Amino acid sequence: MKSLSETHIGFLYALGAFLTWGFAPIYFKYLAFIPVYEILAHRVIWSLIVTAIILSFLGGWQKVVRVFQSPKKLAFLFVTSLLISTNWIVFIWAINNGRMLDASLGYFINPIINVLLGVVFLNESLSRIKWIAVSLALMGVLVQVQQLGELPWVSLVLPLSFAFYGLLRKKIKIEALTGLFIETLLIFPVALYYMLYVAQTESANMLGNSWSLNGWLMFAGVVTALPLIFFGQAALRLKLSTLGFFQYVAPSLLFMFAVVFYGEQLSLIKTVTFLFIWAGILLFVFESKIRSWL
Repeated sequence: MKSLSETHIGFLYALGAFLTWGFAPIYFKYLAFIPVYEILAHRVIWSLIVTAIILSFLGGWQKVVRVFQSPKKLAFLFVTSLLISTNWIVFIWAINNGRMLDASLGYFINPIINVLLGVVFLNESLSRIKWIAVSLALMGVLVQVQQLGELPWVSLVLPLSFAFYGLLRKKIKIEALTGLFIETLLIFPVALYYMLYVAQTESANMLGNSWSLNGWLMFAGVVTALPLIFFGQAALRLKLSTLGFFQYVAPSLLFMFAVVFYGEQLSLIKTVTFLFIWAGILLFVFESKIRSWL
């Protein structure tokens, strides 16, 4: 039997990561009866436990110790923990408040914001085609601002928080698993305090919950940690350009779930905005082809 190549294994890891992120809204929608902050607290607590177990299995504690010996890296991770917490809570809120389309739009915009951050902070240059793509995305956002009189804040907070998170993580160069463990460890005291002293719902007391509900709450750790681990493994085996194709899987699934399964209305304004964003994405993805035609 022919063994899989490293590239094929990378494809499987990438699919695993982005499909998990794409189907995550179904999980959070199921837990919509639980307050957003409570879900976030469970996500932090159980992600910490899951990553600790995996670190023990892989023998990765020495890497954690080395990070704690670097105040600069710890400071960066404190900031990234705040950024990823913001991203998580806005995402959960959007899913459970009928704003899944806004979340989908945000993650379609995310790659374009990554490119802009590369220009501003990493001195990367943009081709003329990429500048056109960025302009199309900006026009799509401005359409909503002009027609609705306000910024589509969910669609901006999600990509901005995740893009800056990725930028800082790129600068400190810490493995995904090690970084996620320390990030959740840093905000664990806040999550634990919330569960013990602030949360007043019946579900906050896990001793009074059914086994099935507790199982779903604990599963938040898997939903958070597993795709990040898969993504890290895929990044080791695939070119960034190849990996870039997969990043549209999750927002595409979000879009489909919002419109087909959860009945969110795709208004004319949102349709126009998505068309601008998708046009920009097509320019990004097929830039080399377009260059060959010009």
